[in-house]
Amino acid sequence: MSEFIVINMPERFDFSTHGWFTKAYEEALTKTKKIVLDFSRVAYVDSSALGMMVLLHRQISATSGQGTIRNVNGTAKDILDMANFEKLFSYE
Repeated sequence: MSEFIVINMPERFDFSTHGWFTKAYEEALTKTKKIVLDFSRVAYVDSSALGMMVLLHRQISATSGQGTIRNVNGTAKDILDMANFEKLFSYE
């Protein structure tokens, strides 16, 4: 198993990325229990993206894994902070 897998998030993380994101993390979870979401390009996050991240958190928790958010800033960070995502994911 890999130590961790990085998923590079798109500029717009919204419902249109649902299929891509779900496939990316499900595939990653077959190889590791640690997933890093790299938010360095993310400028927009909507409520469906938050929901997808909650689903990812549930999947990771079921395997006693770890989810990490890296390089989040600006509006995306404000939204994640308001939704208390620091309780679900560690930050780098």
